[in-house]
Amino acid sequence: MNLNGVRMYVSSTGEQGVVDAETTLHFTQKGSAVFARYSGGRVERGCLVGTLAGSELTFRYAQRETSGDIHGGRSVCEVVGRADGRIRIVEHFSWTSRVGVGTNVFEEL
Repeated sequence: MNLNGVRMYVSSTGEQGVVDAETTLHFTQKGSAVFARYSGGRVERGCLVGTLAGSELTFRYAQRETSGDIHGGRSVCEVVGRADGRIRIVEHFSWTSRVGVGTNVFEEL
């Protein structure tokens, strides 16, 4: 599985999540190192940095929200190849700058 050049949108958002269907992510991967920029909806600009080992993606994220607040956290994700060849990421996130945990789902565009 390789996320380099993959663009995704958020198809499902946890109750404590801030991303939504208007949020898009753009991934870069070199070896096991993964980086993504994202924006849309309530997120003005965000980035994540992590590693991909097999089908497990772990990362830390930071984002500036449209309110002007800056928040961040950490995530452990399942990266799944779908039958149609696209990638799905099921993210289990935990905020470190505010209270909350949840699950988001990203789908490849």
